Amino acid sequence: MRKRVSSFNSYVFIFPSLFLTLALGIYPIVWALRYMFYDYQGFGQEKFTGLDNFARLLRDQEFWQSVYNTFIYASGKIIIVLPISLILAVILNRGLKGKVLLRAVYFMPTIISASVMSIVFFTIFNSYNGLLNQFLIKYGLISKAVDWLGPNYAMLTVIITAIWGAIGNYMLLFIAGLQGIPDDLYESASIDGANAAQKFWSITIPMLGTVLQMIIMLAIITALKGYESIMVLTEGGPFGKTDVMYLYVYKLFFPVSASTSSVQQIGYGSAAGFVTALIVGLVTLAYFYLSKRLNRDQ
Repeated sequence: MRKRVSSFNSYVFIFPSLFLTLALGIYPIVWALRYMFYDYQGFGQEKFTGLDNFARLLRDQEFWQSVYNTFIYASGKIIIVLPISLILAVILNRGLKGKVLLRAVYFMPTIISASVMSIVFFTIFNSYNGLLNQFLIKYGLISKAVDWLGPNYAMLTVIITAIWGAIGNYMLLFIAGLQGIPDDLYESASIDGANAAQKFWSITIPMLGTVLQMIIMLAIITALKGYESIMVLTEGGPFGKTDVMYLYVYKLFFPVSASTSSVQQIGYGSAAGFVTALIVGLVTLAYFYLSKRLNRDQ
């Protein structure tokens, strides 16, 4: 009797999570997979079109431009944010005064809403009365305002915004990995006459191997899926210069602003979302393969 009561209580506790997973996770995926093969605009009668949505996607230059933009955005973010996060983690893992406060300061952007963060950066990079242009003009570094959100610098601006928001998160993960390295290794290296750089390359990096692989994988997936700050800063513009995959798919389901089409394209958006997820999955699998290959060679 007690076992039955215990089992019943277990199912009661599991049911809310299971229900939410099915209702908000599994069902939407199944729903989207179904409409990949339909011409459906969110209302009216859906029309079965087979593989027409995928054929249209192959010809869609805007989508493939967004794929290209995604890899530029992700590469720029990862290449810069991971080294900076690692360096900060190494510095703040030492016995510095106020290191707890500094960790909190660097981690703060991670818990700020992406929308709020993007609005702050919009006031900084605004072409007309932005704080950055005012500062540069005031000190004679530039003669006229730079269009930081224009075609030439928009991608750089959204990458800088993404870096600022991600450093604290990866820094904390690196600190967790560094704290698992025994101090005896560094003490032995010091006795042998190793300097700080030699300790870093010969002890820190190898001992962070597993943690580093996990952080890189997380950074790749997060960068490829990121679009929130871009939606607020540029809406994918100008002229699609910052339009990334997930933002492109989002705009097919929901209008971002008055400048975009308000007609929902549920069927086509579902097909684009499936291909987008497939691209992210293939990149992740490629990284897994390369990381395992490197581990075997070492």
